[in-house]
Amino acid sequence: EAKCRPGIQLHAGPFQGWIPARAAAFGIGLAGMTGFALAFTLFATSASAHPPARLSTQSEQAVAGEVEAFYRALAAAVAAKDVGKLKAKYAESFTHIHSSAKTDGRDARIVSLLSGEAAVELLPFTTRSILIHAGGWAAVVRGVTPIRAADGKTYAVHWTQTLTRREDEGWMLVASQATRGAEMGP
Repeated sequence: EAKCRPGIQLHAGPFQGWIPARAAAFGIGLAGMTGFALAFTLFATSASAHPPARLSTQSEQAVAGEVEAFYRALAAAVAAKDVGKLKAKYAESFTHIHSSAKTDGRDARIVSLLSGEAAVELLPFTTRSILIHAGGWAAVVRGVTPIRAADGKTYAVHWTQTLTRREDEGWMLVASQATRGAEMGP
């Protein structure tokens, strides 16, 4: 906190003390300092904070098609047991939270896929939606998949997966979460 007048305090973050000292040196009052701080903040943030372009419906559908192709390529990599391709499809920091609350990282998830464990990204689904974000650089995929649990019953597992697109390498999964829903009939 830097004081610029008795009873008035200015929070200047990394420039703490700099703005009030310079303002006082030039005889700038509180209104001038506030205007300067606002202008400085707008300038500093406008240079790096541009929202992504809004995609047309047609472009969103094309990107959703790319995400669908990602899942087909993922299934092919699992069928071929291609660990290299699978590692490229999951971010190094990937996490999957199972419906049991168990958490897996990328390598554990790949081991699960290769061992044939039930995985929401590979199983048939009853519903699925693909939502495109950040101008086509991110996608959230949500679905419901029937999965047979250890108790022999089949449950509706609701899941969400987040993907991001790398400029030259295509899509990769960054996070996944599953929640066990109601028991499904036979």
